[in-house]
Amino acid sequence: MVLPHNLCAHVQNAFRARHQRIAVPHTTQNLGILSILLRAGFILSLTRGTIEEPSPHEFLTAGEAQRRIWADLKYRDDRPVLNNMELISKPNKPVFMDISEIRRLCSGRRAQTIKPLLMGEIAVVRTKNLEYEWLEAREAIQLDLGGEVVCRAR
Repeated sequence: MVLPHNLCAHVQNAFRARHQRIAVPHTTQNLGILSILLRAGFILSLTRGTIEEPSPHEFLTAGEAQRRIWADLKYRDDRPVLNNMELISKPNKPVFMDISEIRRLCSGRRAQTIKPLLMGEIAVVRTKNLEYEWLEAREAIQLDLGGEVVCRAR
């Protein structure tokens, strides 16, 4: 199983190296986190493809090990839009929050040992609900769902 810290490090390093596009393994977790970054405006687009190129047609015929998610990174005035992406829930210490703690986190107050979200910052929440497994923290509040707070991005 691919852990979320691989994706966080990969995305952050790609932004720092000024890459235009990155390819990450195709997993439900990576797709969920990247789609949240897309909705929040940190990346330009997502495309399914293979190791060689972003091609949705070849994605359908490729084997599981060859499948990738291609993300186009977003820059404004030659500066990366995403400055920092860090893990909150670590493999040895998962951070689970109920709806009231997520609400505290989003409203600028500390929840458990986690610093509050700043302006323009998002937190990724993994819920037990199969329909809404990956959500941004504010979406989780609207849907009244708690869960594991995986990472934050600003």
